[in-house]
Amino acid sequence: MTAVTGTATAGAQGIGHDRELRFKDRATRLAVTVAGRALADAGLLRDGALTVPGTDTGVVVSSNLATLETVRRVARTLDREGPAALRAVDLPNACSNAPASGVAIRYGLHGINLMLCNGATSGLDAVGWAVLALEAGRARHMLVVGVEPADAAAGTTDGAAALVLEPPAVAARRAAPVRAVVLGHARRRDRAAAVAAAGRPTPAGTAGVRTGGAPEHLPADGRDGPSGAHGVFQCVAATARFAPGAEGGAPPSVLVVAGGGGADDAAAAVLLAAAHHDGLSKGEG
Repeated sequence: MTAVTGTATAGAQGIGHDRELRFKDRATRLAVTVAGRALADAGLLRDGALTVPGTDTGVVVSSNLATLETVRRVARTLDREGPAALRAVDLPNACSNAPASGVAIRYGLHGINLMLCNGATSGLDAVGWAVLALEAGRARHMLVVGVEPADAAAGTTDGAAALVLEPPAVAARRAAPVRAVVLGHARRRDRAAAVAAAGRPTPAGTAGVRTGGAPEHLPADGRDGPSGAHGVFQCVAATARFAPGAEGGAPPSVLVVAGGGGADDAAAAVLLAAAHHDGLSKGEG
């Protein structure tokens, strides 16, 4: 299992305006803003500095539209005015991995760095890749960001969400509060197969998990569309459901599902559970 030790969200009103972000595209500014909040929430960032080695911390960012507006502007300028009219600051921002690299540079995260643009399942795929990176020993802490800038044609609005994931033992050594645990993740050709695979605990480290029956479902219900942020938002929402005093009472587990629609080539699912069911809420190993 994997511990969730930090979460955050950001919208149009919360974008940072420091000098380092002045010439960044909107997706990168959103990603950097929400990343800082999540790292601070997890206790990995204090007074603007990392509390753990940057080499131990990786980043996975999901965004389907990401720098599309910058690419449009560059292409339009090239077509109408030629290369001499291009702004130098637009060129690095036109790269599809600008949000992921921007987050890593801003906070000194020198671990694994991935950018996913993977359709409806992209946000949950990012969570899955972060878990795999931890299991493979590629990092000790993983920051997962889902971000989409506003795009009228695609029907998206400014928004970003982030999670910090760690092995429970690493969180315990930091005495970091654990908000939730990721029990399973899967990507399959259809929703039924993804749900079945994500809901089946893996042999290692999950014997003590008590999910208490069928998990609560957080389906994508058509809203994921082109958004690469939606799956991460859903995981943040699921984690909030486990907080003490949550409205309606905390469910023992939540299943998040995305994709699997007629226009999608795959579906993804992530199963999360309340940390306190396994003695992890206070960083216990």
